[in-house]
Amino acid sequence: MADRPPYHMTPDEFRRWGRAVVDWVADYWATVERHRVVPEVEPGEVRSWLPPAPPEAPEPFEEVLADLDRVVLPGTTHWQHPGFHAYFPANTSGPGVLADIVSGGLATQGMLWQTGPALTEVEAHVLDWLVDLLGLPERFRSTGAGGGVIQDSASSATLCALVAARERALARGAALDRLVVYSSEHAHSSLEKGARVAGLRPENVRLLDVDDTFALRPDALEAAIEADTAAGLVPCLVMATIGTTSSLAVDPLPAVGPIAARAGAWFHVDGAMAGSAAVCPEHRDQQAGLEHADSYVFNPHKWLFTTFDCSCLFVADRAPLVEALSILPEYLRNAASESGRVVDYRDWQIPLGRRFRALKLWFVLRWYGAEGLRHHVREHVRLAGELAGRIERDPRLELAAPARLNLVCFRHVDGDEATQRLHEALNATGRVYLTHTRLAGRYVVRAAIGAWTTEQRHVDALWELIDELA
Repeated sequence: MADRPPYHMTPDEFRRWGRAVVDWVADYWATVERHRVVPEVEPGEVRSWLPPAPPEAPEPFEEVLADLDRVVLPGTTHWQHPGFHAYFPANTSGPGVLADIVSGGLATQGMLWQTGPALTEVEAHVLDWLVDLLGLPERFRSTGAGGGVIQDSASSATLCALVAARERALARGAALDRLVVYSSEHAHSSLEKGARVAGLRPENVRLLDVDDTFALRPDALEAAIEADTAAGLVPCLVMATIGTTSSLAVDPLPAVGPIAARAGAWFHVDGAMAGSAAVCPEHRDQQAGLEHADSYVFNPHKWLFTTFDCSCLFVADRAPLVEALSILPEYLRNAASESGRVVDYRDWQIPLGRRFRALKLWFVLRWYGAEGLRHHVREHVRLAGELAGRIERDPRLELAAPARLNLVCFRHVDGDEATQRLHEALNATGRVYLTHTRLAGRYVVRAAIGAWTTEQRHVDALWELIDELA
């Protein structure tokens, strides 16, 4: 367009269209409940709404915004919908989104302290805040030998722990093809994928038996380690979970940690979503034994209203992690790094570059405060408990696992087919979206109560649908 040399969006244009985008997002949040939770589109349908070739000439921004309504909304699964009870929540919030705008505007590339002093030091400080906020072990503070770093997801955090554990084992003389990792059969699939990426043999990933609460059995872990050691294999890493994906089961960390230590294995703990509940002191019992952990990860982007992606990895001793991931070409050498007085987060993650993710965590913590976060976590736990009580009292239904925090796992007493029919009927309404798992071989429906928009009336509506369709 002739009136737009040199093509860049000017500050005044950004101001104008930025207001329009914020208005669009605010209107979306205000009306999200009107949408079906999951869109009625076929594979490839959204792509068919797009032109076959990119534009040759600049397009008016009005047309770009219009396509949010024409293309994006009709093809979106609405994770912020109050009827979204699938997987686990992936909450955003006003302060989180505004911080992402600032992060994008600064466009800081924080691979080194030198390339992002504020990025680095705000991140280190805010993660130290989380040690206080969640009641985590003091050894995770950056003021000691440990510290925290924001990863894109728990999958990346687990991979970093695996690489650090691998390098430590190799330094002790173990052969790569002899290294073994251990977890419960309900551990997140990222452990298996991370082991592959780290070069460990897939058959050397042990997914062990669980007890009747679906938590890892320490005796199964100990027996597996003894058998592997006798066969000349080397325990490399043990992963325990605080809140498994399927049922929010909590592995017995006080027993598992010492078993890992005796075997010389790295002890990694996945706090996933349930770790956020520790903002409430009454839910910190699930962290018992975390003082044994070499590393710990949980995701504020699930239940602490911090826009994806924001996954916090803590290590008790940062040296093995840095040694495993540090490669220093000449073009990255600088006086600040060589002084030993700074943290270079490039050595704490797989990629070199990194965004200013700490801004959104900083904004969210300051907007809500500890009391605001506790209020919402407690409310979701209350609503989930209320739903679990209704299910328990209904003779057609039963809980499939102990109700924990904000997750309710249930099934129909008539068996798997009846449970699956109920599940499909619920989702077909478009008003709610739930996912399933299998526990003890049985088909189970999961209701996760955690969207920031979900209120009492939405959980009441969910129960009315369950009652009607069961």
